[in-house]
This record gives sequence, C-alpha cells and structure tokens, in this order.
Amino acid sequence: MRERVEEVLELLRPSLQADGGNVELIDVTEDGIVKVRLTGACGGCPFATLTLKEGIERAIKEEIPEVREVIAV
Repeated sequence: MRERVEEVLELLRPSLQADGGNVELIDVTEDGIVKVRLTGACGGCPFATLTLKEGIERAIKEEIPEVREVIAV
C-alpha cells in the first residue's frame, strides 16, 4: 500500500510545490493510517490542516479506500 500512497502523493506534489511546500511520506501502518510531514511553506501555513484533510487525505482515500486516515507527524 505504501507504493500506492506514494504514487498519489507524486500527483499532488506539483500543487504543493507551486506554493513553496511539499509533503513527505513517513509511514503507512497495517491498519490504514498514513503518516505524512508537510514541509516548506506548508509546514507552518495556517491552512495546513485544510490542505491535509481536504486535499491530501481526500485524494488518497479516493484512490486507496483501505486508507482510514491521513495524519501529520
């Protein structure tokens, strides 16, 4: 599942990078929790939670229904 998550993140990275940020995949647990780190401008952005839940999490869940949640670490 980790490879599939990374593929989705690769599709999202250009949008994040256009705003000076990025996302790093930290871990994918057995029970479907994806752990990521928002970096660059995304790391301290007031909209980081919105980006994480409404952007990254939604896109990953659409492609990989086994994912239960995406969290920032």
